[in-house]
Amino acid sequence: MQKKMSYSFPNEVLEHIFSFIQSDKDRNAVSLVCKSWYEIERWCRRKIFVGNCYAVSPGMVIRRFPEVRSVELKGKPHFADFNLVPDGWGGYVLPWIAEMAGAYPWLEEIRLKRMVVTDESLELIAKSFKNFKVLVLSTCEGFSTDGLAAIAASCKNLRELNLQESDVDDLSGHWLSHFPETYTSLVSLNVSCLVSDEVSLSALERLVGRCPNLRTLRLNRAVPLDKIANILRCAPQLVEFGTGTYAAELRPDVFSNVFSNLAGAFSNCKELRSLSGFWDVVPAYLPAIYSVCSGLTSLNLSYATIQSPDLIKLVSHCPSLQRLLVLDYIEDGGLEALASSCKDLQELRVFPSDPFAVEPNVSLTEQGLVTISLGCPKLQSVLYFCRRMSNAALVTIAQNRPNLTRFRLCIIEPKTADYLSLEPLDVGFGAIVEQCKDLRRLSLSGLLTDRVFEYIGTYAKKLEMLSVAFAGDSDLGLHHVLSGCESLRKLEIRDCPFGDKALLANAAKLETMRSLWMSSCSVSFRACKLLGQKMPRVNVEVIEEREPPDSRPESCPVDKLYIYRSVAGPRFDMPPFVWTMDEDSALRLS
Repeated sequence: MQKKMSYSFPNEVLEHIFSFIQSDKDRNAVSLVCKSWYEIERWCRRKIFVGNCYAVSPGMVIRRFPEVRSVELKGKPHFADFNLVPDGWGGYVLPWIAEMAGAYPWLEEIRLKRMVVTDESLELIAKSFKNFKVLVLSTCEGFSTDGLAAIAASCKNLRELNLQESDVDDLSGHWLSHFPETYTSLVSLNVSCLVSDEVSLSALERLVGRCPNLRTLRLNRAVPLDKIANILRCAPQLVEFGTGTYAAELRPDVFSNVFSNLAGAFSNCKELRSLSGFWDVVPAYLPAIYSVCSGLTSLNLSYATIQSPDLIKLVSHCPSLQRLLVLDYIEDGGLEALASSCKDLQELRVFPSDPFAVEPNVSLTEQGLVTISLGCPKLQSVLYFCRRMSNAALVTIAQNRPNLTRFRLCIIEPKTADYLSLEPLDVGFGAIVEQCKDLRRLSLSGLLTDRVFEYIGTYAKKLEMLSVAFAGDSDLGLHHVLSGCESLRKLEIRDCPFGDKALLANAAKLETMRSLWMSSCSVSFRACKLLGQKMPRVNVEVIEEREPPDSRPESCPVDKLYIYRSVAGPRFDMPPFVWTMDEDSALRLS
């Protein structure tokens, strides 16, 4: 039957049909139908995603998919965002760029996350890919504005340059002037992460003014408020805009001039749907954006120190809001206003303004999140930092919003109990995983025992990513997760009493996952060696910055353990503080 199907259409027809299949998972499934479909799919695959740059070698990818136009790579583990991955660990993109430069001359898009990107890498991109269009560097490091200047000067068809939260060595604000005066193709520019106080405003205005298809522009804080109006007038077609510094004098003559220019410029942006930035915000200037608020679907105020009364006024003007990122200055009162005004809200992230303060500096509690869960029926994704929580609140949230797919609760003080009953928060998180049947991502915090992991293993059948810190009693907790969560792809754990028994008993599970990270847990060096011997299709990396792991008894716990599935075998760029427990090295160390 399969053979008959595969020859019932010409290859060109099947290629056309396959072009409508966008999901990587579905494309992979298509390639497994028969040898003919495998060959057709590999030749017509134009876009690839590699969730771990060490899971496969660039040569393997090139041999399998010779006609790729778009590549997306991820490097360091997610916990690198919390400074848990040592500097120099790896995640270098240059070997990938070097091999792709020869094999993919028509490559158009490169998207990287948590990777080390040097100026050499950027210069190689600039000279190797003649029709290059998209460069996204998200949370990357290792490069400077000199590398960006090379991209600007050479990539004549560039449509998107996105430096989302990357660490850039900002040597000069004049790199923007390297875009040729004839260059007009820019659609999206995000330079919000640049830290230099120097920016070539004239080059920026000329660039924005000559790109009629520009839809996304996110500035850095070096762009002053009194220059924003001119930039907006150059690009009234913007859909997404990130302001620079949102501050100016309040002296009446200055305020009147800046405010009227700003309000007029915003009012001409009829397509605006997303706003961000607002560094050093002076609240008196916020009403200048009110004219566009009714059409906003996304508002990122995670760097804006706006107090609750002004936030209440702002969100009350945004009835179409679907996504809000905000500091905890919004407080419970602001979240109540949000729940009342924004019925289409789908994603909420509330960050701490001062996570190291001994006493709360704002009035933000579990009640704000309960109110949101009741008032926003479309809510699917939550990231919420707070200082207290109760089982009753979590149960109510679960009952109100069973449609949640991402729930990340970060109680700032580790091992904080239910503030009402002083009990662990097991029951509350148990309600979340039991009621929210489509939950894909979960982050736990607070006082938690092995019981919560039993709930997770029993109910969280679609869970793909789990983050755990300062939780559990014993190996049993980890066993519940590894044996019960059928869809789990990424598991990251820190400061938990999980050790050898659960890990070795569920070793086969690791081959079905993308990765497991464990730091400051109870996994011994002996167990790591055993895993390396038993599991040839996963890389078992021990990370020890203080001393070699074999200099202590094998029963001693390792500092950090990173396990990931790989068809490429051990990597070749390990720093001195990383040991791979493959079969040969495990035997050498025994």
